[in-house]
Amino acid sequence: MRLPDITRSQCRDAQAAFTLMEVMIAVAIFFMCMFTILSILSSSLHAASLLRNSGPTAGMLAAQLSLTNKLEEGSDSGDFDDIPVYHDAGYKWVSETREAATNGLFRVDFEVINPYGRPDSVLTVLFYRPGSPNNHLGLH
Repeated sequence: MRLPDITRSQCRDAQAAFTLMEVMIAVAIFFMCMFTILSILSSSLHAASLLRNSGPTAGMLAAQLSLTNKLEEGSDSGDFDDIPVYHDAGYKWVSETREAATNGLFRVDFEVINPYGRPDSVLTVLFYRPGSPNNHLGLH
């Protein structure tokens, strides 16, 4: 029994084609890349949506307080009506300042309350203000 002769051009054509396994691996890699890209895009859109729809944060209050030179113990509260984006949104804030140590270290607790009366953002910050009045020792 004699095998058919394979010409050189037929061998070249057979080597130039992809096998089914190679095509399946290429398709699997393509879809893995596509799912990764879609996942990154989805998480980015979700983060952008949260930033666009979020209310004021306690960090905004801490940043504003960090610009002052003196801290005094006590409580303070207010709303965000002076910020045009949150005007009439119904957000309120409360802060409580306590001396954490006698060397000018103050602990400030911030809380942003959403329009439904629930805490929306809470933050505790330590500030060092050596020029602030020290009430415990009676120093000014």
